[in-house]
Amino acid sequence: MSIILDAMGSDHYPIPEIEGAIAAAREFREEIILVGNETQILPRLKEFNAENLPLRVVHAPDVLEMTDKPVEGTRAKPNNSMAVGLKLLKNGEGSAFVTAGNTGGAMFNATRILRRIEGVERPALTAIFPTRKGQCVVCDIGANVDCRPEFLVQFAYMGSLYAEKILGVPSPRVGLLSNGEESMKGNALVHETHELLQQTPLNFIGNVEPKELFQGEVDLVITDGFTGNILLKSSEAVAKLLVDILREELRATPLRTLGALLARPAFGKLRKMMSPEEVGAAPLLGVDGLVFIGHGRSNARAIYSALRLARQAVQLDLLGALRQEIKLRLNSSSTEINPSLS
Repeated sequence: MSIILDAMGSDHYPIPEIEGAIAAAREFREEIILVGNETQILPRLKEFNAENLPLRVVHAPDVLEMTDKPVEGTRAKPNNSMAVGLKLLKNGEGSAFVTAGNTGGAMFNATRILRRIEGVERPALTAIFPTRKGQCVVCDIGANVDCRPEFLVQFAYMGSLYAEKILGVPSPRVGLLSNGEESMKGNALVHETHELLQQTPLNFIGNVEPKELFQGEVDLVITDGFTGNILLKSSEAVAKLLVDILREELRATPLRTLGALLARPAFGKLRKMMSPEEVGAAPLLGVDGLVFIGHGRSNARAIYSALRLARQAVQLDLLGALRQEIKLRLNSSSTEINPSLS
């Protein structure tokens, strides 16, 4: 197994990518291909004494920066590290691709180079949220700002399979994100999607609010990318706020500091559960290849976690399962829902 890593993706590239790749290579003993400017990568690898690890560098002279527009940036920088890495994946030189770079650029290049799985109209970016009872998959979190109801139905099929494979949940409970649990709540998109999901063989439990998500009452939440991205960023912001306030209050007096020391294991567990570094990246489901997109702020731990998640997806044959799911279930049972698939 080889995992391809965009070494020029994060805000502080290539240091987090190199450190994360070294940690993963040491643990898994499987090849990681670092794609990026070799003049910046090779000296760093020597500094970390990584010569004996299964790491390979493929030169890519261009970098698609966070400020670059996806289409214009790719045209101006055709040999950017994302494009070069995805071409390696397309040519079978790796089993999965990981980047912490420009999300729009990653989606554009992945769709352009790998194409979509036949039958998929829109790829969806999929995140794993911590809940009171474990974890929940949320799809889409930003790949598609504007959606049609049939797109969300496809997200439900792909997300359901992802929850089965990665979370090990049989027949995942599927909820549609809305401003109320009642079927009459929501906008036109929610109303139409609700009707379509009721006609599928999925374990659709109806509309859900964020509270059901975080209480663990649902295994998969479906929404459009605009709403999903706001949900993701709001959740991250609230989690950081709570941790920061708790840290400040526990250091306010010597007595509180002593209490914090005694409760350190509990706080450590909470921090680990809420940290996005433990997941590392979100898969772009629907493109014909395993593509994982992390946050620009990713550190070495997040990069390592992203590589671990990509490796798990390869081991579980997530891509093969998605192709089969779409061919056997989505393309057949959704023909009446979405005639364009027939």
